[in-house]
Amino acid sequence: MPKIVMYATRACPYCRMADMLFQKKGVVVERIQIDDAPDLRIEMTRLSGRTTVPQIFINGRHVGGYTDLASLDRAGTLDALLRSDQAAGG
Repeated sequence: MPKIVMYATRACPYCRMADMLFQKKGVVVERIQIDDAPDLRIEMTRLSGRTTVPQIFINGRHVGGYTDLASLDRAGTLDALLRSDQAAGG
């Protein structure tokens, strides 16, 4: 089972779309809510280099936001990432 971490906010429609895509794929997501936690937002920015949500990591690899995730799905590479149990550093 892949380890998926998503930095998100409660009001973000792209976060909800990412949740739905992951649900469709049958995988569990560790959701880190940054709404009321400036330290977590700083952590997200440091790890991803981005300030927008969602920011998604699969097995330690930053894959980007929802549009990046949807592009991986359309290209057929998301399923391979979700099948991999090995951490992909970076």
